[in-house]
Amino acid sequence: MSKPRDKEAETASSQKHDNVSQAVCRSLSLAEDDLTPEEQRRVIRRLDWRLVVMVGSLYSISVVDRFNMSYAQVAGMGHDLELSGFRYNIANLVFFFPYVLFQPPSTVLVRLVGPRLFLCSVALSWGAIVLGMGFVHTFAQLAGLRLVLGLFESGIFPSSTYLLSTWYTRYEIGQRFSIFYLLSIAAAACSGLLAYGLTHLDGKAGLPGWRWIFIVEGAATCALGAASFWLLEDFPDAERGSKSFLSRRERQWVVQRIQHDRGDSFALPFTMKRFLAGAADWKIWAYATVFGSGAIVGYAMAYTLPMILVDNMGFNVAQAQCLVAPPYALGGIVLMLNGHYSDKLRCRGPFYCASMLLSIVGLAIMGWHPVPGVRYFGIFLVTAGLSSSPPIVMAMQANNVRGQWKRAFTSATLIGSGGVGGIAGSLIFRAQDKASGYRMGMYICLGCLIVNLVLMVLCDWDISRQNKLADQGKKRLEADEDGGADDYRYTY
Repeated sequence: MSKPRDKEAETASSQKHDNVSQAVCRSLSLAEDDLTPEEQRRVIRRLDWRLVVMVGSLYSISVVDRFNMSYAQVAGMGHDLELSGFRYNIANLVFFFPYVLFQPPSTVLVRLVGPRLFLCSVALSWGAIVLGMGFVHTFAQLAGLRLVLGLFESGIFPSSTYLLSTWYTRYEIGQRFSIFYLLSIAAAACSGLLAYGLTHLDGKAGLPGWRWIFIVEGAATCALGAASFWLLEDFPDAERGSKSFLSRRERQWVVQRIQHDRGDSFALPFTMKRFLAGAADWKIWAYATVFGSGAIVGYAMAYTLPMILVDNMGFNVAQAQCLVAPPYALGGIVLMLNGHYSDKLRCRGPFYCASMLLSIVGLAIMGWHPVPGVRYFGIFLVTAGLSSSPPIVMAMQANNVRGQWKRAFTSATLIGSGGVGGIAGSLIFRAQDKASGYRMGMYICLGCLIVNLVLMVLCDWDISRQNKLADQGKKRLEADEDGGADDYRYTY
């Protein structure tokens, strides 16, 4: 008897939600007419500053906090904590297990408690942990804090991408994801200079320089996390009574345009069935595979590019440290161009395929051309393709799903696959392959890029086929229990 009652309760809850949604939609009917074009542009600009820049800054500082281990290691942490053998690698690796495992529930939590409270809490928590890493004295303490750090940092990426996808229309989100991702690239590029400067605090308060890296960066994270509570915005349909920087009239306009764009501006009550419903959609796993496979190559290059420049191309250590940055500058330019034009032309797949082709050509040059200078040119092409492709996949998955809980599941799945790719990427270029020019790692990376290219072509073909069926009235795309939009079409 309990199952029928549960079913009746769920149906009643959905009907109540539908009635509320319809009433709110009726109240918004004049919102678009009330806002002038200039007012509409002003609202979008304010959203960009308060949402894209804020969550992008939080994610950027999480990247710095995640990878500051290498700078602390060369500054003396390994000697002071006796990180002999595989201890340093283990301390890095334990981060990824909770980081991957807890990403799916993070998108549920951010929806239930709100992004202000959730993102502020996790940022304060991981900032305190990073600060605490400046006071550890044993390998066990370091590894334990890294494990907990992975738990709290697991919430930032999927929650941020999910939040952004609820505020912007399908053909605005690509450029916003590009800006979000560009901020993290810039932070990663500057993190070495920051760490270098902090090591000059060596001896202050009786602490070695490597400890100051953790202390200062952890304190900065806590400060940014606290500020995010006042600077961030809740979901557009939220009724938690939290203070908004938008007027009611402006917020109504945002909700209405999302409803017109894809018809899912309101969230149905949470159930595990609704959250996991996205698991039956094959394209969700295709996007996750593409994102994770690309992350394998991206992390592999990030972990070992200086080694490749020294061991495979003959540059010295000082030259290698200087030569790492320029390819990422080109990657940032290509990233922004992809984001702008994929939104403007309302297509994603061709831009992703172009990025993969760029990386494939670059990797072939980088791995097999006999002249070191030409191989270095290949790094520019590889980096440009790899840096510009993740926001395209993020935008595609945001464009091609409907429903708030499916969107939450998809964001978590996509970003979780990137974490798995990070684990695999750390194992691609092995020390024993140095004599062969890291050829085995090159082959694996090349295979990942080719798989991504083929899989994206298949996705675009199937999406095009589905759109044609919808145009002929033979299928309703992304239809679910809230009905959906008759004119909804996939983006390819």
